[in-house]
Amino acid sequence: MSADTDQPSTTAHGLLRRIGQIAVTVHDLDRAVQFYRDTMGLRFLFQAPPGLAFFDCGGVRLMLSRPEGAASAASIIYYTVDDIQQAYTTLSTRGAHFVGIPHMIARMPDHDLWLAECRDSEDNVLALMSEVRR
Repeated sequence: MSADTDQPSTTAHGLLRRIGQIAVTVHDLDRAVQFYRDTMGLRFLFQAPPGLAFFDCGGVRLMLSRPEGAASAASIIYYTVDDIQQAYTTLSTRGAHFVGIPHMIARMPDHDLWLAECRDSEDNVLALMSEVRR
């Protein structure tokens, strides 16, 4: 944003509009595919050698890949859900292991921001995020 306005700065030239793909490092690809497909309910797209699997999450592609070189930790991916309590319950019954229960993180002017973190089959942290209108 520029200092004078609420408009994006001209240096970005409006090129970056949305996330197209997120990569998550996994050690057991078959186990991770099962987790993201069956537990999280993401739409499986395809698997490609060597050791890649792709899912669709609301138009953003999630790529699972084996580590190259030294293993590195994944970034936390925040999945937006409409009803965090319902998503928490559904995913828990499917075997997702949550770190804690859904909780409010911030009170905004017109909504509350709620989060619930869990770990995937490869021990990466992921989170559910919901903007709950008041």
